[in-house]
Formats: sequence, C-alpha cells, structure tokens
Amino acid sequence: MDRLDVAVRRPDPVEQPPWQPLWDRLRADAARVAAEEPALAPFLDEALLARDGFGVALAALLVRKLADRSMPEERLAAVVRNAMDADPGIVLSAAADLAAILARDPAADGCLTPFLYFKGFHALQWHRVAHWLWRQDRHDLAHFLQSRVSEAFAVDIHPAVPVGRGVFIDHGTGVVIGETAVIGNDVSILQNVTLGGTGKEHGDRHPKVRDGVLLSAGAKVLGNITIGAHAKVGAGSVVLKDVPGCATVAGVPARVVGWCRDEPAPALTMDQSLQQGDYSI
Repeated sequence: MDRLDVAVRRPDPVEQPPWQPLWDRLRADAARVAAEEPALAPFLDEALLARDGFGVALAALLVRKLADRSMPEERLAAVVRNAMDADPGIVLSAAADLAAILARDPAADGCLTPFLYFKGFHALQWHRVAHWLWRQDRHDLAHFLQSRVSEAFAVDIHPAVPVGRGVFIDHGTGVVIGETAVIGNDVSILQNVTLGGTGKEHGDRHPKVRDGVLLSAGAKVLGNITIGAHAKVGAGSVVLKDVPGCATVAGVPARVVGWCRDEPAPALTMDQSLQQGDYSI
C-alpha cells in the first residue's frame, strides 16, 4: 500500500495541516463503512465523522480506550488536550506513525482499521502524552498513564523514553521498554520485544535504537548498548553488545550474520528473514 508521508513540523496557520490528507482518507473510509455496515454507523460518527480534525478524533479515541471509574473521560480528556495544545508534535508524530502502519503492515487495508483498532498504535500515542507529562516533571500522572496503558494494551513503555516519528509497534503485546532507552525515527518493533537492563544497576542502563531499525518478534536487547541505524535484530535473539549500523544479528547471544545492501531500511521493508548467504558471514 502506498505510504502517506507526514512531515513532523508545526503547520503554518494559513496552509493545510500536514495530516490533512490522512484525515480526509480516514473520514472517507469511515463514511464508506458506515454505509456498508449500519450497525457501526453510530460508533463511526462518534469516533470520526462528527470530529473536526485528526487530533480531535485521536484524543477522543485514546480517552475512550483508557478511561475508567478512577480516571473518567472528562479528566483524561483535559490531560490529552493540554498535552496536544502544548506540543503539536504529538499529533504530527501520531499521523506519521499511522502512515508507517499503512506502508509496512499488510494487514492494514486502509487507514480506518489501524486508527480504530491497533493497540500498538494506541499505546504509542498514549506514551507520547505520558512523555510530555514526564518532561513537565509531572511524573506521578505519567506513571499512572504508563500503568493503565500496560493494563489495557499489554505494552509497557517507561514515560521517560523519547520516541521518534514514524514508529510502528506491530501487535504490541508484550513490548517492554525501560526508562533510559531511546527510540529513533522509522523504527519497527514487533510483539514481545524487550529493551531492558541487565540487572539492578542505576543510571543509563537501557538500549539506544537508531533510525530505521527492525526489532523482530521476541528480540531481547539488554543493557546500555546501541543498535546502529538500519540494523536488523532477528526473531528471538538476545542482544548484549553494540550492533553496527546496517548489520543483521541473530542468535543467543546474537552475532552478526549479515549486512544490509542497497535496499531501504529493514524497518521499512519489514523483511524478517535471514538470507541463506547471511550465515556465511
């Protein structure tokens, strides 16, 4: 499916916002589905068709996913609204994340399904709100959101973690990312990936994942190490040392089994296979 490129920048008030094409496509998909499946029409109207823009619809969706008796929708909505108003990059990054899903996930046959139903996407957008709170020294509320997201979506990302744009968390279940980790742009993370520490040490103790990295299902990356740009970590691998840029690593413990060639970043191609020739390296 074609990719919708979304630049992360503050829109000029006189020009169309960068997420507008994505929003137009979302509304068109919602209108079509509402006509085809009348039972979903009230839900789609509330979620999208009655909303004024991508950010408004995203905020309302996130709130409905996480609200409970201890934190009702009105209170959560105020938190999300304050974060998005203070940092427009939250909405722009969300649009880039959704565009990444369309480009990389064959299960995404349009904008509507991932926007409404993909919990990896929802967890990441809540993390962006929690990270904004963390940077405002509102750590208690940020931890509350982290806990609720973990309960609701089975994705546990410490609110201190900075995350780039165009990040794809596929399925999401079992993803754990520790406090001092860093996630770059255009990274793809599959289910049951851990970016963790190696013990009970304090300080900078978690991985730094650079741009374009693919972390395949079940990969465990442990310690204050760097996964270089455009690297690929094979499924089920345990990575304990730095990974050079463009390297493919696999195994327990992981070792270099190949190198990227003249091709797009592994995170964009989503090719998790290890080519036969890779094992000769």
